[in-house]
Amino acid sequence: MADPSSYRPQTGEIPTNPGVYRFRDPHGRVIYVGKAKNLRSRLNSYFANPAGLLPKTHAMVYAASSVEWTVVGSELESLQLEYTWIKEFKPRFNVVFRDDKTYPYLAVTMGEKLPRVQVMRGERRKGTRYFGPYTAGAIRETMDTLLRVFPVRSCSAGVLKRAQASGRPCLLGYIDKCSAPCVGRVTPEEHRALAEDFCAFMGGEAKRFIARLEKEMGAAVAILDYERAARLRDDITALKKVFERNAVVLAEDTDADVFALHEDELEAAVQVFHVRGGRVRGQRGWVVEKVEDFTTPDLVEHLLQQVYGEDAEIQGRLPREVLVPVEPSNAQDLAAWLGGIRGAKVDIRVPQRGDKAALMSTVRDNAEHALRLHKTRRAGDLTVRSQALQELQEALELPVPLLRIECFDVSHVQGTNVVASMVVVEDGLPKKSDYRKFSITGSAATDDTAAMHDVLTRRFRHYLVDKTAQVETAELVATPAAGANGAAAPGAAANGSAPVSGSAADAALADTTTPAPKAKFAYPPNLVVVDGGKPQVNAAARALEALGIDDVYVVGLAKRLEEVWLPDSDFPVILPRSSQGLYMLQRIRDEAHRFAISFHRQKRGKAMTVSALDGVPGLGDSKRKALLAHFGSVKKIKAATAEELTAAKGVGPALAAAIVTHFSPAGAGGAPEDAVPAINMTTGEVLET
Repeated sequence: MADPSSYRPQTGEIPTNPGVYRFRDPHGRVIYVGKAKNLRSRLNSYFANPAGLLPKTHAMVYAASSVEWTVVGSELESLQLEYTWIKEFKPRFNVVFRDDKTYPYLAVTMGEKLPRVQVMRGERRKGTRYFGPYTAGAIRETMDTLLRVFPVRSCSAGVLKRAQASGRPCLLGYIDKCSAPCVGRVTPEEHRALAEDFCAFMGGEAKRFIARLEKEMGAAVAILDYERAARLRDDITALKKVFERNAVVLAEDTDADVFALHEDELEAAVQVFHVRGGRVRGQRGWVVEKVEDFTTPDLVEHLLQQVYGEDAEIQGRLPREVLVPVEPSNAQDLAAWLGGIRGAKVDIRVPQRGDKAALMSTVRDNAEHALRLHKTRRAGDLTVRSQALQELQEALELPVPLLRIECFDVSHVQGTNVVASMVVVEDGLPKKSDYRKFSITGSAATDDTAAMHDVLTRRFRHYLVDKTAQVETAELVATPAAGANGAAAPGAAANGSAPVSGSAADAALADTTTPAPKAKFAYPPNLVVVDGGKPQVNAAARALEALGIDDVYVVGLAKRLEEVWLPDSDFPVILPRSSQGLYMLQRIRDEAHRFAISFHRQKRGKAMTVSALDGVPGLGDSKRKALLAHFGSVKKIKAATAEELTAAKGVGPALAAAIVTHFSPAGAGGAPEDAVPAINMTTGEVLET
């Protein structure tokens, strides 16, 4: 690892022009490519204070051993050169969008002599055109329907070779779902033309083919060739069936690619809908690890660079309009670059209202789901979970494996309705049966550190009580053992006193063998994670120390930079941004936050509606409703005698006396006549008068 000062260029040597720069490692490999309007200003930011850089940039600067730059004439040229070098060198510290391989695609292998239509997943292959993605059922139905009209080869290479060797086509050739180029029914050129028509139809030119077939059908009818006309009619019906599956989402003259993304601190998921003729013709997705200090506009810029720069299929279908969630960096230069690829003007826009904004919202929902699915699958992988737990144990220098992790989070709104959550992970998987909720009141609700101290104290105090009870029960069960080992017999006292009768001894034995009550908090964790930085970690550590617990380790995860804090430490532990251990900590922290927020909302919702009858002991919802139905208002209930109250359905003498006592001036719930009535605190509606 090189010291940045060892290769830092002199400030006067760096030009102030626009340009592109490259960081290289000791082996000469390019590890990062960037562009800048002012090279001197940008490069000096890397070397002025390396210790103050964000973790991922810090790692890049220390992994490099040299930096070089190239001056260009304009920002547009720097954009083009940056993309060219990223594509050539594939630097490991640059953002790389990886295709989402979740769904199957309809693919046409145009790179083969006899193109083949097939369903494909996985890595994209050069010379193959892709359409979709589709659901598994829809793609088979679409393919089966289109092969009626465009009988392109769909058999495997082995079937093709056997047909060529035998001189007989496969079954699809006999039922007219393949033009059988293998036996010479059509020439390779004619077959390729069929494949081109298939791709053109899937690319959005359906109306042209439908109009052509309708014209041919009319010509067949004119010459009384009704059999051919019937076949053409069926073909037209099949094409319309496929064409109408795609609902119109925008105006019919709209050609656009709609991008949306959903991101967190470590990753971002991107989805794009390809809209042609106002209909969604395709969808693609990418997931990217955020190894660079990028803002959302920077992320959008690099996304468009990579998507439209690398994919020849996309280049050929680049639309007039590109809709994005935020305006990318260097939007004008980027639009000019895309216009050069398309050969015509390209507009980059951010939809604000109307149908395009509504479609953008749908694409964003898809991106959010894709990121959630990506994280869920990563969490469900046994190998990844094991790697994450091992990385955490090594990074935190813990002597025990992390079999059980508990995470705590505090939630409130300006100090009101303070609650906390505890979520549990065992072997890297959540154990929801052990989740717990805490309501925090009194002095513990004054700030987050006091609340965290209170929650940890309550959780582990319960654990100590359960542990003591289990030990005492085990000792009592072991005490009455008798017989050959010399222990006291059931009918004799162990201390030599008067013997105990058989029935009494049996009763004592029965009492001691009663199963212990189920533990409230199960066994203790190996690691406690708190949501927060140094103050929260130290508060949790003090709580454990006060209880005498020294075999549970505590860390905190600060959200701003995803730093891991240890108790009484002046500096955090920085885990690599691609670390599986960091992903696991983040997932646990997010789950604790979600659980705490849901409990807080539930508690806050209950607090929105208050009633003077809430504090009456023994008065539930049904009897409260019966009282209000009988008397009409809380004021009349307060004025009623015990005998009058018993006239209400379900109210007996004891409950009536409790209500009278509650509302009497000397009662615990006594209140003046002008007390505030029941009010919905959200709407201000008076619920009871």
